[in-house]
Amino acid sequence: MTTFSFTRLSDRLNLLHTTTGTIIVHLLLTGGLAGLLFGCSFINLDDHRNSLDLKVQQAVDKVRLELEKSLGNTVPSMNVYLQTPTHTYFASSVPAGRQPLTPTTVYRFASVTKNFTATAIMKMHQDGWLDYKALITGLIPGSNQPYVPASPDWDIPNKSLITIEQLLQHSAGVYDTDNDTIPELNSSYVNYYLSRDSTHQFTVEEMLKPIIDKKTRVSSYFDPGNGYHYSNTGYVILSRIIERVYSLKSGQPKTFADYLSDHITGPASRVPLPISFPYQAGDIQLPQPNVASLIRRASGRVDGFGPVNMSAHVGEGNGYGTMAALNTYVRSLMRGENVLQSQTVKLLQTEVSTANPSYGLGTSYRINLGYGHNGAIAGYLTTVTYDPASEVSLVAMLPLWDLTQGPNGDTTFEKCFTAMYDAAYAARAALGYPGKP
Repeated sequence: MTTFSFTRLSDRLNLLHTTTGTIIVHLLLTGGLAGLLFGCSFINLDDHRNSLDLKVQQAVDKVRLELEKSLGNTVPSMNVYLQTPTHTYFASSVPAGRQPLTPTTVYRFASVTKNFTATAIMKMHQDGWLDYKALITGLIPGSNQPYVPASPDWDIPNKSLITIEQLLQHSAGVYDTDNDTIPELNSSYVNYYLSRDSTHQFTVEEMLKPIIDKKTRVSSYFDPGNGYHYSNTGYVILSRIIERVYSLKSGQPKTFADYLSDHITGPASRVPLPISFPYQAGDIQLPQPNVASLIRRASGRVDGFGPVNMSAHVGEGNGYGTMAALNTYVRSLMRGENVLQSQTVKLLQTEVSTANPSYGLGTSYRINLGYGHNGAIAGYLTTVTYDPASEVSLVAMLPLWDLTQGPNGDTTFEKCFTAMYDAAYAARAALGYPGKP
């Protein structure tokens, strides 16, 4: 793990005590009793704020310790960044001897990327560049080019029936070649090739090949619009749609990352953010300061993940950034203060799949946390949310997958995933907001 410059809570409190004492003496010498009364008022307000900071820290500490007890092993850190209408709070709970993370520690936020992809699609819709209700075989407005190529390597099942909206909702039925098993490979397509060559450069067409190939026994999960099944591959298709539309509108070849940088997160965007979406197989390093994740396996093997090939995850899980940046993103977006107008944000939240009313257009909903998305990749777990009812935004992150118990490690993975949410709820509850339902 990278070493960070960090002032512990006890040090901050000691510093506050020393500084406040100096202020009181100064006021006594220069302002008499009136100065003392003013000084006391200042102390009470500051003490109240520090009391809340401490409550949030203690709440997150408790969740981490409970997870350690349940797993029978250490938890490297449990982290929550929370913003209310008046203040921000950050807690990084770590075992003794470890350096806490900071709000600007970089990590991979995985499927939270899907919300950025949805934002990009809806920004294009808002600008008249595409129609999110259109079939993917339809024509890009003002052109004779379809949203997806008409070539044989794009001849996926039900292609002529799938809409952009259904891809956003996971209701298109597109088989997920990243997460789900290809019988002939006894593995997902992505894991199969990465296990043989960690530097392999994936393409969208390659990710679709197992769905099209008649030799494999995979097809769609259901007819478009007739169900819900989470599909990373569906979002890879969306990344190509964004690329094709942007290339057409700009008159030169553009990538998914280009559009995100130029219109959603980069210096020229409405709310610039230090967030990136790598797509080259060799672009594997995280900038400093960063935190490597940890994966524990039933075999006893422990992997620490930092460098990761993200070329298979474009549009669905290739983003990295900081907790502070993600909080700014979700808060500004869901409040209609970012690139999407309020009515477009409402579409993100309410245009839900009939089979899963808690998932809209790349946006999920969780009671007492609100709208956003979660993510899990290479040992990182995170959730990014904004709750309109309380005006509280929140980012929770756990850089650990424990796969030591249950079939394929499912039991202990679920414990980690649940604990990450428990920390989010506990932090809210510590400030007096509704917690875990």
